Amino acid sequence: MKQTKRMLLGVVLGAMGSLGLARGVAPARAETPVVVFAAASLKNALDEAAAAWTKETGKTAKISYAASSALAKQIEAGAPADLFVSADLAWMDYVAGKDGLKPGTRANLLRNALVLIAPKDAPVAVDLKPGLDLAKVLGDGRIAMGNVEAVPAGKYGKAALENLGAWEGVKGRVAQAENVRAALLLVARGEAPLGIVYATDAVSDPSVKVVATFPAASHPPVIYPVALTKDSTNPDAAALLAYLRSPAARSFFERQGFSVIGAENRT
Repeated sequence: MKQTKRMLLGVVLGAMGSLGLARGVAPARAETPVVVFAAASLKNALDEAAAAWTKETGKTAKISYAASSALAKQIEAGAPADLFVSADLAWMDYVAGKDGLKPGTRANLLRNALVLIAPKDAPVAVDLKPGLDLAKVLGDGRIAMGNVEAVPAGKYGKAALENLGAWEGVKGRVAQAENVRAALLLVARGEAPLGIVYATDAVSDPSVKVVATFPAASHPPVIYPVALTKDSTNPDAAALLAYLRSPAARSFFERQGFSVIGAENRT
């Protein structure tokens, strides 16, 4: 009797499955996450924004953080990114020059500031003005920075030190890191007495303090552009981009110290 019931149940389920297929009902399938390549300095803010987007929509994002230079090169090499957020205009221009962006999707998203940091309890005072003798402040130590030829924070930092006349005195004493968060970590661990990072990085780590903020005129504006990649086929990528540019995401960026470009027009 039991065997007969199991056979009947199998027939019914099989018939229902066949009916579903006949009507074009596809089996449920997990949605593909939006793959985001983002500058390392965005981690705290972007993690929060992406989590809020997921909670609101049920869709997900997979975020890879690194130096903008490394991410741009990976996109050029064919890495399957849907969305790119760079820490400077130059590396977004680089990807655009390789025909790697989806037309009409690029926009300037955020601004940041450049700061000089030291370990939290270090008795350091620096006046960031022309004629600065930073080598004297360093003593026997080195200054932590992102790679000055490739990493945006490193390039901004070098430009600022050149502008203030301090680069020649310290250029042989730079601890160059693969990205700005790695430079932050060198200072946080006490391995470097000073470092140059973004204001938002300093906020993210309580073991460091801001010694001074570089004058805005001493370096190019720190602007974060965002765009969809040309090869993206994920239908949710455009929705995530729209969310990041919407008033809903503004608080996540501002809480970490970013300025949202055009926020006054997105109320």
